[in-house]
Amino acid sequence: MITFALFVLLQQPLMAEDVFKNVQVLKGIPVNQFMETMGFFSAALGYNCTNCHGDAVLGNWEKYADDVPVKRTARRMIQVVNTINKDLFAGREAVTCYTCHRGSPTPKVIPSLMEQYSEPAADDPNDVEISRRISAASSADDILNRYLDALGGAARVASLTSFTGRGNYEGFDSYHGKVAMEVYAKATGQRSVIAHTQNGDSVTAYDGMNAWIMGPDKPVSVLELAPGGDFDGVKLDSDLAFPAKLKQALTDWRTGFPTTTINDHPVQVVQAIAGGSRVKLFFDKETGLLTRVVRYSQTIVGQVPTQIDYSDYREVAGVKMPFQWRLTWTDGQSMYTLDEVQPNAAIDPAKFGKPVAPTAPVVAPAKVVR
Repeated sequence: MITFALFVLLQQPLMAEDVFKNVQVLKGIPVNQFMETMGFFSAALGYNCTNCHGDAVLGNWEKYADDVPVKRTARRMIQVVNTINKDLFAGREAVTCYTCHRGSPTPKVIPSLMEQYSEPAADDPNDVEISRRISAASSADDILNRYLDALGGAARVASLTSFTGRGNYEGFDSYHGKVAMEVYAKATGQRSVIAHTQNGDSVTAYDGMNAWIMGPDKPVSVLELAPGGDFDGVKLDSDLAFPAKLKQALTDWRTGFPTTTINDHPVQVVQAIAGGSRVKLFFDKETGLLTRVVRYSQTIVGQVPTQIDYSDYREVAGVKMPFQWRLTWTDGQSMYTLDEVQPNAAIDPAKFGKPVAPTAPVVAPAKVVR
């Protein structure tokens, strides 16, 4: 019989030091948050895995433990940033790696005259924040009601209880070639996405309470997500698939953002909390449709954004659904495209359960021809 103490231990999420060797500073955080932290470093320095760890890590997780000079520098810089925030900002996260690096491995110390006198770069719509100067802002209810109307009306949206979809996926783990993809979703809160990559299936599954990710490129073949950023994101994807309950699924709705643009289209921004993560939803001002979602995950070194852009809305059983969405995060970018959708379909509950890891990986071709 499993004792209660052992049962509790088995329920604990895998920590970074349980999976990776030679972890010295980033201990005590779940594996998925550790990987998000690596993504934060990547975004801050403009680096990929091999820039820090060397080419020897390709196809060899063990080599990531090697104590290379860049890794030692990173440990010192984490301590520098922590000291600045503690001593100058009362522990508030006012400074991060990105503050100085801004996508460059070496922070700039000399002003750029070209930047000073050239036309300013286009504003990033994700940077928009609530402004006290905004008056007569549309309420979150008004924007969400218009969204439901744009989808086909609240009654029709509520009548969609499940759907399955088939199409294709392309991303880093498919060598940026198109591979078959399936989506399964139910309005009761379950959703799974399966991409059949050359090395094996890449799966994200949520059964309404627990979430898992599986993939041949993952450090843990099947990883149960700990509460927080990634878990909140998986649940949010499930909630967004059935917008009829969106108002209740998210909390702390806020408006008051200046109008910004995405691809030259004006958008209205609404903020909410999904689980414990801050979320911005961008609605096309002309059509009322959801065009982008940005979610912010807290890591040990700062917040990292995850962005999903929705497009190609088509009508399915009287309800408009996005047939294409692009996922962008600090570790890469992926595109999901649906070719067909079956509404109100019966779905085997096993589709939402813990994925079964393959007994042996599939050998992928050296090059994918587009």
